[in-house]
Order: sequence, then structure tokens, then C-alpha cells
Amino acid sequence: MAEIASVLASGILTTGPKVLQLEHAIAGYLGVKHAIAVSSGTAALHLALLALGIQPGDEVIIPDFSFPATANSVRLAGATPICCDIDPTTFNIDPIRIKRLIGRNTKALMPVHQFGLAAEMASIMELSLGEEIAVVEDAACALGAEFRTQKCGTWGKVACFSFHPRKIVTTGEGGLVVTSDDAIADKVRSLRNHGRVGKAYAYVGFNYRLSDVLAAIGLAQFAKLPRFITQRREVAGRYNQYLKDTPGLTLPSEPEAHKHTYQSYVVILDRRFDRDRIIEALKLDGIEAGIGTYAIHLLNAYKGNREIQKADLSASEYAHCHTLSLPMYPAMTAEEVVFVCDSLGRHLTRGSET
Repeated sequence: MAEIASVLASGILTTGPKVLQLEHAIAGYLGVKHAIAVSSGTAALHLALLALGIQPGDEVIIPDFSFPATANSVRLAGATPICCDIDPTTFNIDPIRIKRLIGRNTKALMPVHQFGLAAEMASIMELSLGEEIAVVEDAACALGAEFRTQKCGTWGKVACFSFHPRKIVTTGEGGLVVTSDDAIADKVRSLRNHGRVGKAYAYVGFNYRLSDVLAAIGLAQFAKLPRFITQRREVAGRYNQYLKDTPGLTLPSEPEAHKHTYQSYVVILDRRFDRDRIIEALKLDGIEAGIGTYAIHLLNAYKGNREIQKADLSASEYAHCHTLSLPMYPAMTAEEVVFVCDSLGRHLTRGSET
């Protein structure tokens, strides 16, 4: 903790002790040199791209099936998000399709570890051409998730986490940039605090700081991370057991060499079912279900933009229309899982069909 006291004494950063403790704790957990807490996961992505020098004219390849923040952060940096289709069994970006999209303007790859399942990072890192193309991990959902026993957030040049209320660890609202690159860390720290470097303002920056009050919540939450992951995996196991023989339903995948943290438990419905009707039917039973996430190219902000859509995105489109996110939280009981499964099975049998 001596380094925390030193940073505070320097007066260089206007951030509090709880923020520094949270950064120190997560950097140690991940085994990276730097963790920089910010106001949201979106702010983390935005700052990471700016620190890498991403600018207008550059292209960043992203999965098409993701929360809008993935694409929005690229636009906020002035660059162009290039949407790539996904592996329909994992919901993660397909490395084979990434390779087809890499061009002379490609400056970064931004894989998302969707719903807490790591992307195929070994293949993605090979596509970075020896760091000629930066890899930015959107690990918003994946604190504690692993691929080949290596934690998400430690593969790329830089990675970003979210502490939104739906995430496994929350600060109420917040995010984190992690990297082992000193120059990137310095730039992110400056940009989150109005562009300040020492006592001068060297850049046009932002007020993207995380408050000490929220960091204190995050510290208490982070201490419970191993238990939260274990409990979520147990809940997912119960879902898998009860739903494994349900017609018209495909369960979440956990391929070999992956450790899924199940920030969300997302199933796929067959084409014959109307996913939105199923959500409404479950709501009438007192069950709050939702969609998986979005196909970026179908959102109003991006719809019809041929610049971002250079390839077939049919797997993402199908996931956009047919994924169903079921209730998932660490304290969910076996009885509650059975209640959700019975209700879902009943509505599928009755045929809330298209």
C-alpha cells in the first residue's frame, strides 16, 4: 500500500484512497501493472481507444452481437466500427471472420467476452500480427472468466471492465481500464481527469473519474468475487440440468478450456417461437426475463450504414431475435430455478409461437 500513499501525497491525481485500493486489488488479481478506475465501462472503452491513438480514418473490428457501447466507443474516438459475425454457439466474435475483415485501415480488434464466456483469444492474438494491430478486450461481463487458465483482460494490449449494477462486481456505476503498458496507463489516467499531467493540462480530457464512495462499494463486492462466480456457476448448472431436455431450446455453451462466469444465462429459442411473447408470458408469471443483447447493425443509430457492414451477419441477426436471458444472481435458490424452468417449459409447450 506504500505506492498508494505515494500517489496520494504527490497530488498529481485527484482521486481518493478507496479508488486506489480498488485499482491495486484488481491489478494484483489479474496480474497486470496498471488498473485505472473510471466512471463507466463505456468510458473505459473510450479512453482505451484514445490512449492507443485510434482516430478518424481508422477501423476497429467488433462483434456485431454486443451492447451498443462497444460500437459507440469506437465512434466516440472518431473511428469506424466494422461489424463481424459471431460463433452462434458461444455468441463471441468469430476469428475466421475477423481475418476476412482486416484491411489497411484496421488499427484494433475489440473482442467481447459475451455474457461471461471468453472469446477465442489465442486465435485473435495471432491476428494482431505481432501487435501491429492492437487488441482491446471488452471484458465488461467477464471479470474472473478464463480461457486456457488465463484470465480475461490479460490477453490484449489493454482491456476494459464494467461495474454496472448487472455485472458480477458492481460499484453502482463504474468501469476499469487495465494494461501493463506504462504509456497507455499514463494517458488513460490523464484523460480521465481533464487531460491533467502533473500540474498542467496537456490534453483535452474528460471527467471520467470514479468517486471514492462508489469505489468503497466495489472493494466490498470484489472481496466476494470468488464466491459470486462459484454461486453463479452452480445456478447455471441447475438451469442446465432442468432445461437439458426442453424441446426448442439451446442451452449456453462452455467449450473446453473456458471458465464461464455466467454474468448472464442466455438460451436460444427455435425459429418457431416468438421470443418477445415468451418474455411477456414470463413477466405475467412474475419472472423478469429479457433479450440476450443486440445486433449492432440493426440498431437505428447504425441501421443501413454499409460502411460498418462489410460481411454477412446472419448469426448475429438470429441471436438478436431469438436469444432469451433468464434470471441469474448468486443467491438464486434451487426452488427459484425450478419455478423459472417450469414456467418457461409451460409457455414453450403451449406454443407462444410466431
